[in-house]
Amino acid sequence: MRRRPLSLIPLLACVLAPHAAGQRALPLTRAERTEFRETSRYADVLAFLDTVAHGSPTIHLTTFGYSWEGRALPLAVAGAVPDASPRAVRASGKTVVYLQGDIHAGEVEGKEALQEILREVALGRHANWAAALVLLVAPIFNADGNERIALGNRPGQHGPIGGMGTRANAQGLNINRDYSKLETPEARSQARLMNDYDPHVLLDLHTTNGTYHAYQLTYAPPLNPNTNPAILALLRDEWLPAVTASVKRANGWDFYYYGNVPTAESPWAAGPGAERGWYTYDWRPRFSNHYWGLRNRFGILSETYSYLTFRERIAVQKRFVEAVLDWAAANAARIRAATAAADRQELRGTTLAVTSRLRRTGPSTILMGEVTEERNPYSGEPMERRKDVVRPERMPEFIWYDAAATERVPAAWLVPDSLGDVADRLRAHGIRVEALARLPASVEEFRVDSAATARGELEGHHERRVFGRWQAAQPRASGAWLRVPANQPLGRLAFTLLEPRSDDGFAAWGLLDAWLKEPAAYPILREP
Repeated sequence: MRRRPLSLIPLLACVLAPHAAGQRALPLTRAERTEFRETSRYADVLAFLDTVAHGSPTIHLTTFGYSWEGRALPLAVAGAVPDASPRAVRASGKTVVYLQGDIHAGEVEGKEALQEILREVALGRHANWAAALVLLVAPIFNADGNERIALGNRPGQHGPIGGMGTRANAQGLNINRDYSKLETPEARSQARLMNDYDPHVLLDLHTTNGTYHAYQLTYAPPLNPNTNPAILALLRDEWLPAVTASVKRANGWDFYYYGNVPTAESPWAAGPGAERGWYTYDWRPRFSNHYWGLRNRFGILSETYSYLTFRERIAVQKRFVEAVLDWAAANAARIRAATAAADRQELRGTTLAVTSRLRRTGPSTILMGEVTEERNPYSGEPMERRKDVVRPERMPEFIWYDAAATERVPAAWLVPDSLGDVADRLRAHGIRVEALARLPASVEEFRVDSAATARGELEGHHERRVFGRWQAAQPRASGAWLRVPANQPLGRLAFTLLEPRSDDGFAAWGLLDAWLKEPAAYPILREP
């Protein structure tokens, strides 16, 4: 991950604006330069990063991978480190926070907010962050989607009226459904970044439409029930409530857990015919923050409200990130201790979920709202804008998941060397894989009783459910094998990917269909 020169400073030469008398000039974002009619293009972001890095000894630039079309993915490393290398960041001993914008390139306010935050860091603000944190800032993760600007993208969203990018990457895939299977270069690049830099905290910045509520921003911690309990508890009981309270005091804005109220047309996670309530979204680690949680890290989803104006959404997103980082800086040692303890935990013999179900709690007071319709002056298409209306409503909440079915964690999974694609994906995740000279004397084999395959296609796959049971078996003599121990830092993730009944594993994505002609034996064995 050597530093790549981002020599686009001349592009910003005519837009540098002094922050205050006596201070050096700093760049404006494209959104600021156009009075928030437009969002930054790839070249704008590179130029902005280059300028702030050249003006600050604490901001260093590198890249962490490539998009499908070969665009380098820029990364700004901000903090008391000599350079942008993983070695320097790890050696700092500080709490490392990864900030990601633009994974869905129509949801662009995170990209703009992160640029503004870096500009403030370059000015020497946020000294509390510099004392405790190192920031890894990736403002334009879906670089290819960002360049597919069109006025018709994200219909109904209130700006930018000059257009925005696409949800999918250049492969036509949703990167935020790819964290478990790793079929996009962007998701693989982010997994590699995690393996190299090992951040303790990760934020994924989005905007959401959906239910007409009155929150400026909604958020979610990791929702998979296999998340380390101590990590989830710190987010749920302290960190996110503290952020919510501080923003309410300082700005008067209302933040809350992500959710929607189901309707017949849009049942959301509730499913058809569900009772009225506040429902969160999917729990599976194909989504960024759930994936990060299964890696024993603090993963946070941020969703600004798409019916705020573009300018308002940037301000709200920026304020959320600042509040999260303020708490992280004040509790940096606790964060590191929690992730280290989670990495040391032994999983063998414990029970983890292979499928999940929503938990009903409450009732709680949910702030409902209203919107009014406006028109994009350039396309004439309708945009919805949040009205200053707050209607509190008591309703049950469905914002957490419990295990619906469980499985005992073995000592290890045994993967035949012939499953080269499985081994490649495991290594790309950073999961420890060991070569075996011979199989252990005691093994278990999963006998597939039946399977069900989804009719519709998702991300190029037909999802699959496998039914059966583990039973004692005789070791197979032929071929080479790989051993994936459960007692490793990524043991929770390995469990999810390799268990046949897992709802987001390799079998669930149809990656093992050639070996699952029922009735059959699952090709991966277990060491009890």
